[in-house]
Amino acid sequence: MEFTVLEVLWYFLIFLLIAGYFVLDGFDLGIGVLSPFVAKDEKEMRICRHAIGPVWDGNEVWLLTAGGALFAAFAPAYATTFSGFYLAIMLVLFGLIVRVFGLEYAHHDPAWMKVWNALFFIGSLLPALLTGVAVGNVFAGIPMDAAGNYNGIPLFGLISPFTLLCGLFGLCMMLTAGACWLSLKAPLHSNLRKRAVAIRVPLQIVNLVLFVLMTLHALLITKFDTAPVLAPVRWIFFVLFIVLSLVSLFTNLKGKALLAQGATDEASAKAAYKLDLIAFITQSATAIMVVFLLATSMFPYLVAASANSVGPALTIANTVAADGTLFWMTAIACVGVPIVLVYHVITYYTFRGRIKEEDLDAGY
Repeated sequence: MEFTVLEVLWYFLIFLLIAGYFVLDGFDLGIGVLSPFVAKDEKEMRICRHAIGPVWDGNEVWLLTAGGALFAAFAPAYATTFSGFYLAIMLVLFGLIVRVFGLEYAHHDPAWMKVWNALFFIGSLLPALLTGVAVGNVFAGIPMDAAGNYNGIPLFGLISPFTLLCGLFGLCMMLTAGACWLSLKAPLHSNLRKRAVAIRVPLQIVNLVLFVLMTLHALLITKFDTAPVLAPVRWIFFVLFIVLSLVSLFTNLKGKALLAQGATDEASAKAAYKLDLIAFITQSATAIMVVFLLATSMFPYLVAASANSVGPALTIANTVAADGTLFWMTAIACVGVPIVLVYHVITYYTFRGRIKEEDLDAGY
């Protein structure tokens, strides 16, 4: 089976967009899920909201772009997943919508603060969990009719031991990223930061355990038909994930030890910020490695077919758009993606550093 350069390019570009969402929106979803457990009063909840306040809405752009690119480049795959996973997708959208209420209304209507905090948690939990479940399904395979439509049980038909493992793994990865980002943004000597630093290590260990279980299930039970030509690349991403996870783990342990020393001098503050930054960057890199391990494992499949599927699996070959469409998509991407990246760089640079007391009066 042969593919053009543009077909292969857009296959992996879509996974790159998914990786961008997993990294950027992953940490703010993680903070939303963690917030009721690490924030013990309203001031600490405000720090949680303020930590993601300037960036969360821009981070969601990556999800919309990934969906749009899938629709334009591989329309049948888009149709099958978005119609077959309709209830799950609506729950994700519901979560993203109510999270907006939890974030935006908290500062303007404190009388309903418990409701806004609950919506912040629920609106973060649903996308964080269900996204992984959906990815697990397209990898493990879904039942389809001859036209490529999903013909399984809505929502509950998407739940299996493997997809639950994928959902929990995705959730735990986002929780770890959220704890790393909160450690980076919370005031240095605050109790909130201490709790965030303390929870990073057990979360990272759970990530590794879930990854091992997920990998064993994929190799021994799912037995996905992987492309032999990409085996060396898969091994690279696999090894990089393990190495980066261990670097993140040991960085978190070092940061926890530094916190226990209780030093208050400027050098210790700089060392703590550096460790928090390294922990967040390495955790983000592990998320990218996982997404591209998935991409190289699935190639050239976009949606696998289960054993009881009537219709065939959806691949690049039977779903790709015309080369003319892919050409213009590439041309637009060459202009649009750099603009988005510049926007993110400016935003994150502008709001760099830890949150100060006076920042809490600016909203969220």
